Amino acid sequence: MSLLDTLRLDGKAAVVTGAGRGLGRAMAQALARAGARVVCAARTAVQIERTANRIVEDGGEAIGVVADVSDSAQVDACVRACVEKFGQIDVMVANAGGGVGENRPFWEYSDELFEQVLAVNLKGTFYSGRAAARAMVERGQGGAIINVASGTALRGYKDFAYPTAKGGVISLTKSEATMLGEHGIRANVIVPGFVSQEPAADEQETEDRAARGARIPVRRLGEWWELGPLAVYLASDASRYITGQSFVIDGGGLAGGLGPVSFAPRQALAGDELDDMGEW
Repeated sequence: MSLLDTLRLDGKAAVVTGAGRGLGRAMAQALARAGARVVCAARTAVQIERTANRIVEDGGEAIGVVADVSDSAQVDACVRACVEKFGQIDVMVANAGGGVGENRPFWEYSDELFEQVLAVNLKGTFYSGRAAARAMVERGQGGAIINVASGTALRGYKDFAYPTAKGGVISLTKSEATMLGEHGIRANVIVPGFVSQEPAADEQETEDRAARGARIPVRRLGEWWELGPLAVYLASDASRYITGQSFVIDGGGLAGGLGPVSFAPRQALAGDELDDMGEW
């Protein structure tokens, strides 16, 4: 078997949550191009149908299943749909998630709001891994769980609930790897930094992205499609000795000290000027 052959996913079946747009759609399409049959899951039917149709038009196999990952019963049904359609599940990409955009004082954060963020970002990832692992163990052929966290989980952030949940995803992944390794199931987590979800809508957005990207060591934002090859690698036999690991894909942002802070971390000296992100 050649090196490139180990990256093929022919004969495998995968579920990708949050596959209706952005990073999830890109990963679903990449897995399909590598040979996997894909169940595209998300809350919005129109979006997942569009993703599934694109895969089919590209010569692959895919179906769309409406599922809210905060509801464990819907996640279980999604995995059952994969097994019923394709006879198995080999790969679970737990990508669904998102913040609520709340930037309020810590002491004013409500129980309900915190629970909402945890339900989608942490509980949903647990439900996805549990449902997939159950089916994988029953089949006895192993598999791969790929969770998606966020670079915000590795530093402080004023909208704290989202990075708190994503930090839990990183810890959950390590536990999944530890508990499921004896069954031939690997678990790893992708940690994206600043990544564009789709092409820029206009020239102004292009300029805004270029300005943000200039602060990252590689001097640009990431592109949604760049997560696809990483997902294929982690799903394939090329990574069969890798489990419990975090793969940061952020253009060097964390290494360079860039983070989504909205305050100046230090005081300007006389004659110095801070820009609008609190940097010199």
